[in-house]
Amino acid sequence: MDKIRVGIIGVGNCASALVQGIQYYKDAEDSDFIPGVMNPNLGGYHIGDIEFSAAFDIDKNKVGKDVSEAIFTSPNNTQKFADVPPLDVKVERGMTHDGLGKYLSDIIQKAPGSTSDVVGILQENQTDVVINFLPVGSEEATKWYVEQILEAGCAFINCIPVFIASERYWQKRFEKKTLPLLGDDIKSQFGATILHRNLVNLYMDRGMPIDKTYQLNTGGNTDFLNMLEKERLDSKKKSKTNAVASQIKARKLDIDPENIYIGPSDYVPWQKDNKICFLRIESRHFGDIPTYIDCRLSVEDSPNSAGIVIDAIRCCKLALNHGLTGSLEAPSSYFMKTPPRQYTDTKAKELTENFIQKYGKKKNKA
Repeated sequence: MDKIRVGIIGVGNCASALVQGIQYYKDAEDSDFIPGVMNPNLGGYHIGDIEFSAAFDIDKNKVGKDVSEAIFTSPNNTQKFADVPPLDVKVERGMTHDGLGKYLSDIIQKAPGSTSDVVGILQENQTDVVINFLPVGSEEATKWYVEQILEAGCAFINCIPVFIASERYWQKRFEKKTLPLLGDDIKSQFGATILHRNLVNLYMDRGMPIDKTYQLNTGGNTDFLNMLEKERLDSKKKSKTNAVASQIKARKLDIDPENIYIGPSDYVPWQKDNKICFLRIESRHFGDIPTYIDCRLSVEDSPNSAGIVIDAIRCCKLALNHGLTGSLEAPSSYFMKTPPRQYTDTKAKELTENFIQKYGKKKNKA
């Protein structure tokens, strides 16, 4: 059983939940139902087969530390649920570009020194897959890192709403390098988007139109603080809105743009990494009689995505083993808000299970 070597861009709350989760579940039994884990074993790879090879950040309080220490360094504020031993992986000085916004710069000071040799570090440490956990709105920084990843010869998972895997330009770049990528914008295990999509589909399955709907989210982590800067919010709103609107359009129906609002709404410091979603759908049932539903969902934001990332990592490794290139359409449709092609979640799950069955560990690429 070979390992999966993973590099991380951005050692924030999402990275903390992922690293903790690998430690927490590394000895889980394949045959057990484990709360919070969809696939203890995926295609022949156990959660414990994932190990970390590199990490990059710009925060002076994190750069130079072992990843096991950096993930618990402020301003990270997600819950601690696992003790992580030293990993012998140092956080390297990354590239800033537009990765540090107006509000984050009030609480994060850039580490001194020049940007590390990202390509050299990824290659030297035999990195298979690189995960993008940069702040929302880091358009130029993401594209800079993608160039380094292509040169280093790694697979790429884009967990933020900068459109890479869903854009033909980048798909062709990865195809040319014979590398897979998966994206864009991680869809949490049970979060606001997955709940909203499924409620919308339930309404339409029962013959009821979506007249108006909103999804309002509040939280107290650095992601919500960063998104107070409205200029950085555009891609996030597009990604979340399309994730829901696509389900309506798939039924040959439509909704007026003024009647659908989905997006982060405000930063509430004391919530820390807890996210609260307020969701409303207005519709009509028999006789055009109005009906509506109001929901309130509370989740710990970063752990809610970590299990999905664990599955995405292993799908990327299967793709590497079999020489698959470009965007991985099936896993992206299940794990991401803005994949190359939108499906219902039921169909996306079926396609992903077929992908795993087809490319599970049988014959590795020479």
